[in-house]
Amino acid sequence: MEGKTSLELQNCRAKGGSSGFKVAILGASGGIGQPLSLLMKMNPLVSVLHLYDVANTPGVTSDVSHMDTSAVVRGFLGSQQLENALTGMDLVIIPDGVPRKPGMTRDDLFNINAGIVKTLCEGISKYCPDAIVNIISNPVNSTVPIAAEVFKKAGTYNPKKLLGVTMLDVVRANTFVAEVLGLDPKEVDVPVVGGHAGVTILPLLSQIKPPCSFTSEETAYLTSRIQNGGTEVVEAKAGAGYATLSMAYAAVKFADACLRGLRGDANVIKCAFVPSVVKSHPYFTQLKSTV
Repeated sequence: MEGKTSLELQNCRAKGGSSGFKVAILGASGGIGQPLSLLMKMNPLVSVLHLYDVANTPGVTSDVSHMDTSAVVRGFLGSQQLENALTGMDLVIIPDGVPRKPGMTRDDLFNINAGIVKTLCEGISKYCPDAIVNIISNPVNSTVPIAAEVFKKAGTYNPKKLLGVTMLDVVRANTFVAEVLGLDPKEVDVPVVGGHAGVTILPLLSQIKPPCSFTSEETAYLTSRIQNGGTEVVEAKAGAGYATLSMAYAAVKFADACLRGLRGDANVIKCAFVPSVVKSHPYFTQLKSTV
């Protein structure tokens, strides 16, 4: 790098930061990873932010590190640096994986993304086994159970710390319901249970806050739009992308809840895809305390 002196930039950055938590983003250079990295850099609960990917990490790291917020940003490129990226982390977020394209379902992503999640979780089990893990990589209905099996095999499985991020379903539900009711989305809270794909996404419209009722037509419209929100974005982008920005926003809302739980805040409860006590459905999106 031009202009480097005995005072290395990396060492200079390492002197900054604040009290807080250490967060790693695995897949930081991707469509979700880049806006996710930006938003996590803005979170005052983050003291150290590690950005990892197999390509383009130096550029993303340099870009994000110029933001005048307190979190220290460090980049890691390639599998040989995965250990350094993960060591000492409190929270690991995994948006890594191939993007969804027109005509693809989340299940179409399984063969590639399952292998990616498996490899990354093997690293987590070795280098930061006590970290909370947020999995975004689709299909979440399948990648979370795969991650669980990796951790079980390694002897590091903690069902309270493995969370499939389904927050985008909640964010969409809040937005679409607010549109129908003529409310500010910030005033609406719609629990969404089930899974994170198509008809497995079940918005509990009878349980929303503030309490209200819908006509059968409104219920059908809202349920369909919430279940097909991802497809709506993919088709609107006409092959040029998928739900990256809204997913990053939702992921940061969920990650912030996890960090507040780690801090000891009370009553931090969000929907997540987690192990279930229902034998016929071993994993299920449900309300989960992050404490």
